[in-house]
Amino acid sequence: MKLAVIHHVAIIVSDIQAAKDFYVDKLGFEVIRENYRNQRDDWKLDLRIGDGKGATELEIFAEPNPPRRVSHPEACGLRHLAFCVDDVEAAVSELAGLGIVCEPVRMDEFTHKKMTFFFDPDGLPLELHE
Repeated sequence: MKLAVIHHVAIIVSDIQAAKDFYVDKLGFEVIRENYRNQRDDWKLDLRIGDGKGATELEIFAEPNPPRRVSHPEACGLRHLAFCVDDVEAAVSELAGLGIVCEPVRMDEFTHKKMTFFFDPDGLPLELHE
């Protein structure tokens, strides 16, 4: 078996509208579909970033009263989601204009590329990596 690319990442959020505002309106993900699942009493929002075979989908599940994240971010499971950008400082400035605070920019000790973290409305750590 040869895995080619990551097709999607799934996350659970506490507020579908806050997540949609954050991921679509602020970060620029494209909505593929949005469905209310009556049998589960939740919303499923499928988003896409990128084009063609390089596109990645983000599946967002909005469930009533999901448990909070165990720690920040050192729990088993998804630690963070990282996005490539051409210019970390420019991306940080753009996020600041949208009211999104980033940690100070630092150098990744292994890749020697600039990086920083910010958080989604539920506290999921997100990384910008140059």
